[in-house]
Amino acid sequence: MSQHRRILLGALFHETHSFVDEITGLADFTIRQGDELLQRRGDGSTVDGFLEVAAAESWEVVPTVDYTALPAGTVDHAVFARFLGEFDARLKAALASGGLDGVWLALHGAMVTSKCPDPEGALLAYIRSVPGCETLPIFGVFDLHANFTAAMAEHANALVAYRENPHTDARESAVRSAKLLARALSEGELPRMLSCNAPVIWPPTGTGTADRPMRDLEALARRIEQENPAIWVANVVGGYSFSDVPEAGVAFAVAFIGSKAPALDALERLAQTATDLRELGLPAEWDIDQAIAEILRSPGGPYIVVEPADNIGGGAPGDATSVLRSFLRHGVENCAVAIADPAAVAAMLGARPGEIRTLSIGGKGSAIAEGPVEIEAAFVSASDGEFALEDLNSHLAASQGSRFSMGPSAVVRVGSVTVLLTSRKTPPFDLGQLRSQGIEPELLKAIGVKAAVAHRRAYDKIAKGSFTVATPGPCTSRIETLPFKRLRVGVFPIDDRTSR
Repeated sequence: MSQHRRILLGALFHETHSFVDEITGLADFTIRQGDELLQRRGDGSTVDGFLEVAAAESWEVVPTVDYTALPAGTVDHAVFARFLGEFDARLKAALASGGLDGVWLALHGAMVTSKCPDPEGALLAYIRSVPGCETLPIFGVFDLHANFTAAMAEHANALVAYRENPHTDARESAVRSAKLLARALSEGELPRMLSCNAPVIWPPTGTGTADRPMRDLEALARRIEQENPAIWVANVVGGYSFSDVPEAGVAFAVAFIGSKAPALDALERLAQTATDLRELGLPAEWDIDQAIAEILRSPGGPYIVVEPADNIGGGAPGDATSVLRSFLRHGVENCAVAIADPAAVAAMLGARPGEIRTLSIGGKGSAIAEGPVEIEAAFVSASDGEFALEDLNSHLAASQGSRFSMGPSAVVRVGSVTVLLTSRKTPPFDLGQLRSQGIEPELLKAIGVKAAVAHRRAYDKIAKGSFTVATPGPCTSRIETLPFKRLRVGVFPIDDRTSR
């Protein structure tokens, strides 16, 4: 009979884009309190992964709070302060009412607030400062696109990163992390963490794990784990290049027991490999007009036109018009693109099928991207924008659960282009997004996708071909053009003082 254990559960999830103007406020977060966290069982999320292990281990789970929002601009610090206040109240109540045997957290790892460049590190440091938590096991899971900090390593026993991009293994990584907590409790030995930040930063397009250099780094990390059983986990952190913080970019973090010499050696091997392969993390992109011309010359479809500069999963507004403009310019038949534009949705309110109205579509959310398309649009359909995810193994499911709301939505025809207008920007990680609105993706010639890598899970299985195009926008792959102010010096390709 295993000893009865009480484990505190909390979640804080946001990927913060420092180079967009919007502030992410309280209303942008989905907030779950207390037992609402326990109701995530079965929804495909990282919290669900933890709850599976907790049930198998017969742990008593003490839920706190779960603050989750889609990638967007800098978080109002008041949101983090409120989260910390609510978390603290439940933590102290749990300590007073029977104590705790551990803490497990579902994190992203790339949050930035208006006052704090490292909220996750601040959260972990705070937990450690609470009387009774000085030596408490602190475990958790975090996103491969975190900006991992020394504070995160110092104040946690073992944080486990996703290994796949697209993030098909987010829930699996949470299970792995929770099982490491179970191991620590049963063996009575607590690991500790060390981390290092490589002098490298890559755009999201350079962090797909099927491609070099991430494929090489993940393979090396698995070898390190196999070679040395004292290293419980070796994390490859691709980093998030749109957070302007000192420790942004590629990092490595290991959780280990015993001597720290092998852990330091592992970090050195990983960092050196990333430095040696740094050029491979800057993939080439197509000129958009050349890509569309190539699609028009090619038989069948669908062909995916991937626009990382407006990557919704990276915090962009999801309303850039470059792909729509190119589809119209080239007269591409039977194609579709989704654009987040609540004003355009509202302008179609009450329209009848076939009714034509003049719309201003997109181009409102970023000064870097192309502006609105002013055009006549024929109304096709409208909906509340709710859809069930077809794939519970996607990154969208891992953070949001099994259903998603695009907000009030409308489908319109603009020339030969079908445009899905949504009130809420929606990462294109699930084909249910289009199918729920009567758009059959397999039947199209071309589809514009506002993403970098994470869309591949949904679209690769139907795509005849894929073209990643260079367009203006806040999630540009040309990260050397971004106005970094806080990034440490000597980071490739931002700082030309980096040894080449």
